Amino acid sequence: MATGTTREIEDRPGEAVLHVAFELDDLRWTLTMGTGMGRRPRQRRVKADRLDGKKLLRMLMRYEAGEKDVWSVVRVPSMEAEDARHLHRELTTLKRARVRVTNRMKGLLATQRVRLQLRGDFLERIDEIRLWDGSRLPPRLRGRLQRAWERQVWLRERIHHLERDRRELLKSSRTDDVERVRQLMLLDGIGENSAWVFVTEFFGWRRFNNRKEVGGLAGVTPTNFQSGGTSHDQGISKAGNRHVRHMAIQVAWAWLRHQPDSALSRWYNRKYGAGSSSLRKIGIVALARRLLIELWRYLETGAIPEGAKLKT
Repeated sequence: MATGTTREIEDRPGEAVLHVAFELDDLRWTLTMGTGMGRRPRQRRVKADRLDGKKLLRMLMRYEAGEKDVWSVVRVPSMEAEDARHLHRELTTLKRARVRVTNRMKGLLATQRVRLQLRGDFLERIDEIRLWDGSRLPPRLRGRLQRAWERQVWLRERIHHLERDRRELLKSSRTDDVERVRQLMLLDGIGENSAWVFVTEFFGWRRFNNRKEVGGLAGVTPTNFQSGGTSHDQGISKAGNRHVRHMAIQVAWAWLRHQPDSALSRWYNRKYGAGSSSLRKIGIVALARRLLIELWRYLETGAIPEGAKLKT
C-alpha cells in the first residue's frame, strides 16, 4: 500500500484508489473515506484516546467487505492543502461568531428599548445610554455588554489578521493553487473569498473528468425517485462539499448582477427570470451548477465563459 498527496501523484489505469482525510478535535478522531465521484463518503468517529492503529489499517486496506475492494493506493491531502483550506474555514467561523456577538448585544439593548449603533467608540458611549425611563444601565447589564464588546474587538482583530495573511499569500505565493485563485479573481463577480473557497475546497485538490463529476462533488445534482409508476424529483443531493455549495449559490446571484450579458445569465433570465420567487430559487441552483462547470473549464483550458467579462 502506498500513500501520497492527491495533487502530485497521478492515477494509473486500473489502480484502486481510496481517498482518506483525518480530522482531530479535542475529543475524537474523524476519519472520512471515499472512492471518488458518485458515492457518498463514509465517516468513522472514535475517541481521541481510543484510536486502534491495527483496526484503522484494516479499514484502509479493505474499505468494503468484498475481496475485490483491496486498495493499492491511499491518498491523504497534503499539509499545504489542509492549511489553505482551514484558513478560510477559520475566517468563516470567526465571522459567524462576530455576528452572534453583535446580535446578542443588540438583543440585550432591545429588551430595554434601546437602539444603539455599535461603533468603535461603544465603550465611551456606554455611559450615555439611558433606559426607557431615563435611568442608567444596570451594573450587571453594563458588565455583560462590556464583556461582549471585548469579545467583538478580539474577533475583529483576529479576522483582520487572517485576511491580511491571505492577502500576503495572494501577493507573494507562486503555488498552483494561489495562481488558480488569481485566475478566478480576474472574472467580474468572483471575489477573493469565493475564489479562495472554490480552489482550496474544490478545484485545487481534485481532478474532474467531466461535468457530471463537478456537479456531483458539489452536491447540486438532482436526485430522481422512480418506483413502478411513481417518478418525481427529490431535489439536489447535498452529498458534496457544503462550503462550495453554499458559496456557489451566493456567487450565482452575484453573477446575474455583475455578468448580465453572459450566456449563463441570459439562460437563467429566459427560463426562470419571469417566474415566481420559489421558481427563481430553484433556478439559481441550476445556475450555480452550470457556473461551477464553466469555472472548471476556465481553470483547465483558459476558456472564458461565453459572454463573461474580465475585471478592468
